[in-house]
Order: sequence, then structure tokens, then C-alpha cells
Amino acid sequence: MVDLHDENHEEQYGVTAGDVPPVADTEVTVAKTEPEASIGKWEGEKSVFEVPSSELDGKMDWYILKVQVNREDVIKESLRRKVHVAGMEQYFDQILVPSEKVTEVRGGKKKVVRKKLYPGYIMIRMVVNDDTWFLVRETAGIGDFTGAAGRPTPMLAHEVERILASESEDKADSPKLRIPYVVGSKVKIKDGTFINFEGEVNGIDTTSGRVTVMLSIFGRSTPVELEYWQVELLQ
Repeated sequence: MVDLHDENHEEQYGVTAGDVPPVADTEVTVAKTEPEASIGKWEGEKSVFEVPSSELDGKMDWYILKVQVNREDVIKESLRRKVHVAGMEQYFDQILVPSEKVTEVRGGKKKVVRKKLYPGYIMIRMVVNDDTWFLVRETAGIGDFTGAAGRPTPMLAHEVERILASESEDKADSPKLRIPYVVGSKVKIKDGTFINFEGEVNGIDTTSGRVTVMLSIFGRSTPVELEYWQVELLQ
């Protein structure tokens, strides 16, 4: 670089040292740019938004999606991944497969299982616009939104509150007993002293899992208390 203050070059470049103001010794700082923050991320069932809801294209509401039966959980996870890959988390919140925990008896052993409340449907809280509608509809296993003439219809507030309340209770409470009969059902005893006897259910205690069955013993109608899994419905 040529130094214009160098006397040996004054004549060559036609300037004198007095014509050029002295350059102060300054430290040049180059600002470092931080990577752009992600607009949102998934945390369990929920996404955490950094974009205010007022800046979204529309209102976030709960909707019902028709999906393939027995694939609700798989479809839910597939949809969640597509939302993440597309970078559209700010338009989606919770995705739920409404269910409850129940206790069943298989082979004489109690087992806690999850029972879907609405097979073939999942719930989703999202903003509906052209892009989100297309993303959801193009997810394998999803049929359509519920609604008239193909137009997504938001769920009613009381419907959402009832299902969400049921989900909260299910997490806090003990599993419910899955008893496949009601008072008045005709049943057959399949275990215990009165095996193969037939009778009618007279009472059910869902807390203890015991049932009272009216059996004909020596020609008299007699109430017998049994474990609910010792009884089966007559075909």
C-alpha cells in the first residue's frame, strides 16, 4: 500500500502531507452474527412459541382428524415429524389420541392397557391456512378434517374441555376397570366354586372390581359376590 504521507511519494502523486488528514489509529470491530433462533420447538405434547399468536395467519383452534383405525398413534408421530421438518411448529400445538387407562384380565392376570376413546380419530390444535391444510392432508393415514363440505370445523369449547379434563384425570387417577357387562346382563361363571353356573348381574363395584351375581342354588335365587374377571357374558 502507498503511504501518501511519505515524502518520497509527494511529488509522484501530486499531494503533500498537509493535504491528507492524519488517520487515527482505530480498532475495527466486526460484529458477529448469531444464528437465527428457531421459531419454536416441541416439548412433549406441546410446542413452545417464540412468535406471538397475534402474528399468526389465523386463529388457533382444536380440530378432529379422521385417520386409519388402529394407526392413530403412528399417524400422530408421523404428523409431528412432518411439522418439524417443514419448520411450521408455530402453526401447531397439541396432537392427542384421546384414551384412558383400563385394567383387563387376560389369562387370569390383571394388565393395565390404554383404550382409545374414539378409534379412527385424533385431535389437533392448530392454525388452519392453505399450507397447514395441505401438510395435514398429505400425511399418510389421514383422511380429512371433520366439517361440512370439506371445510374444517373447530370443535366446540365444551367438547374440548370434557376431553382434556378426562385426559388430566386419567393421568392422576388409578386405571379404570374394564368391565364388559352391566347390571342386568346374563353371565356365566368361569372360575371358582360356582364354575359353569349361569345368572344375572345384580350389582357392580368398580372400585373393588367385584360383582354380585344372582344364581339359582338349590332352587333359590342367591346373591354371590365374585371378582369381575370370574364372570363372562353369555353368548
